[in-house]
Amino acid sequence: MRSLVLLAAVFCAAAQQAPFTLDQVLGAAFPSELTAAPSGAKVAWVSNARGVRNILVAEPPAYQGRKITSYTRDDGQEISSLRWTPDASAIVYGRGGTANPALNPKGVSEEIWIADLGGAAPRKIAGGAAPAIAPRGDRLAFVAGGQIWLASLDGKSAAPAFHARGICQRPSWSPDGARISFVSARGDHSFIGVYDVAADALRYLDPSTDSDREPTWLPDSRSIAFLREPSTGKRAVREAHRAGEPWSIRIASVETGEGRELWRARQGPGSVFRGVTATHQLLWTADSRIVFPWEGDGWTHLYAIPVAGGTASLLTPGEFEVEDVALAANRGDVIFSSNQGDIDRRHLWKVAASGGAASALTSGATIELAPAPTSDEGAIALLRSDAQHPMHPAIRIGRALRDLDTASLPADFPLAHLVTPQPVIFPAADGLTRHGQLFLPPHRRRIALARRPPWSSFTVARAARCCSAGTPCTTTPTLMR
Repeated sequence: MRSLVLLAAVFCAAAQQAPFTLDQVLGAAFPSELTAAPSGAKVAWVSNARGVRNILVAEPPAYQGRKITSYTRDDGQEISSLRWTPDASAIVYGRGGTANPALNPKGVSEEIWIADLGGAAPRKIAGGAAPAIAPRGDRLAFVAGGQIWLASLDGKSAAPAFHARGICQRPSWSPDGARISFVSARGDHSFIGVYDVAADALRYLDPSTDSDREPTWLPDSRSIAFLREPSTGKRAVREAHRAGEPWSIRIASVETGEGRELWRARQGPGSVFRGVTATHQLLWTADSRIVFPWEGDGWTHLYAIPVAGGTASLLTPGEFEVEDVALAANRGDVIFSSNQGDIDRRHLWKVAASGGAASALTSGATIELAPAPTSDEGAIALLRSDAQHPMHPAIRIGRALRDLDTASLPADFPLAHLVTPQPVIFPAADGLTRHGQLFLPPHRRRIALARRPPWSSFTVARAARCCSAGTPCTTTPTLMR
């Protein structure tokens, strides 16, 4: 115990001479909502710089991030749901919400705006959320008051598309622009609805008393695939469930409403749905396959099944977790992030939906995630970081990585004082292997780690965190566990 106290004293003494402040570390801009345009290989993201949120875009060939909004206040209002217009000339986005941390006496609300890449000031379209732009780019569908509304992009007209029971969510246009799909939440169950704009007709697809969600359009606009999770008739309990009544994937005709089961999870592990981070949980590929996540072997992996039916094929075998997923521009390859071969990091991989071995797109002592494949098959936008650099947007062109927002780090950010942590792997009391990280000051003398009860790695890590980077330790204690 005296050795532990000595270690803590050394680390805390160093902390009192910190060469940088917490404010400096938190000064870097944080990116989110990274999204690629449907054409022109452009990308956009939300940058949060000390609470001030703005939309940045980067275009080839320079790929230098620039602002297309000019918000200046830290008012707590989120920017989300970035949607490119079909011609990639503007971005529709949502701003605001119910939170009012700045105590604005006028209150706050959810609003939909549009920002032009040409430099014009952003314009408000309507009050609402979850915008979905029509394929022709002349109007959008959105949610307001639990109903689906339609509005022109110029903001001159906005009106409810129809009135329906339940709470309408996630509007999505069919590829031909004739219909809008949505989720109709009814408390203990939900439907997939389809609204025919020209005919002013509403239909629910393959309705049941279960929870249907995640509708995904077939490219010919005639069918929709969706997830069905069995409902118990009770409000969901917020706790982990290892197994339950199996979920399934169904396909329904938008013209007749009739549906069929394409695939069903088996009993046991994976019978409760666990998703990935993606725009859609079901990805419909160019060769008529559906790629979906499943935890059937205890790991979150990707599988593919022909739309016509058959056996699902495992695309990402191995003891690792798939996290972020997106279809490549050719709609035949899947780009994903995972900790395959690197338990402490995430890297990007590519695998064909038709099967075959996955290939690594990134590797090394960095972390890459949130892939956003551009319309140029040779360019993939992503978020990346390492031990010294916070998360920031970048783009992979060929095999080279290029940062998109070189101004995201302030001049006083303490890059030189941040250290790379050492992995610490140890057995826990329940027999499972635990993974930790040990941060030690740079230019330190070696600290020997010996294994001897009753010290825990948590105690070691807590003492290590007391140490500030940049100040060498003057004592060489021996840790005994």
